[in-house]
Amino acid sequence: MAPLLEIENLTVTFPTPSGPVNVVDGVSFTLNRERLGIVGESGSGKSMTGRSILKLIRAPGTVKADRFVFDGLDLNKYSERQMRTLRGARISMVMQDPKFSLNPVMNVGTQIAEALKTHQKLNRKSLRERVFSMLESVRIDDPERVARLFPHEISGGMGQRVMIAMMLIPEPDLLIADEPTSALDVSVQSQVLDIIDNLVTAKGMGLILISHDLNLVSSYCDRILVMNSGRMLEECAAGQLQNAEHPYTRGLLAAMPRLDENRDLLPVLDRASWSAP
Repeated sequence: MAPLLEIENLTVTFPTPSGPVNVVDGVSFTLNRERLGIVGESGSGKSMTGRSILKLIRAPGTVKADRFVFDGLDLNKYSERQMRTLRGARISMVMQDPKFSLNPVMNVGTQIAEALKTHQKLNRKSLRERVFSMLESVRIDDPERVARLFPHEISGGMGQRVMIAMMLIPEPDLLIADEPTSALDVSVQSQVLDIIDNLVTAKGMGLILISHDLNLVSSYCDRILVMNSGRMLEECAAGQLQNAEHPYTRGLLAAMPRLDENRDLLPVLDRASWSAP
């Protein structure tokens, strides 16, 4: 069976006063209907990689790839109008902070329904039922009441669940989750990830989980890609992360605090000891 997503030599470039800079530099990977984690420090190119899959990089940025295929469709040949038929319907992306992703002047139910109406024709009753059912699936009690609320009337954790509901209601084939728990309290982070994991597994979707939390990604994903400075340094099975070989990955693992910590100082990355390929 062919992979759901195939990317070869992906490059995202932005102009600067000192010349063009590749914020994503020659990244290649494939994705089946599985859970793939992309980890690295802030600025390593993780989010840009995710956005480029949806062709959300705008001018003056440019995106190039030798191979860019989603479920047999050559995205290199897709126009902006054609991409609109894929965004949301077949590829969805959950952004980092719902406060900046939800429309403040539309209630929650209307926004979720809009994500579905864009790609499917349903009567009002069917639309309401799908919205309430989706809210229940992300573990929101009393969905009829919540659907009438505006973004400022719900908590951050509930806002993130609403975003997940909005992205998953069209039942896409691929979900890109960009730091979906970074704006949440630790107490609700695992709940939100469990929701994503259960829905992805139940629907047989592909998942790209972007994060800087190595423990989190190793718990929820099947494979992990490690990025730095726009380049992919290492790929490993999630269960084998502790056996990673690249010095950068080893440095990230060593710098993570532990509950049984007894070191006086946490080590920092020794960037002089390695260089990206």
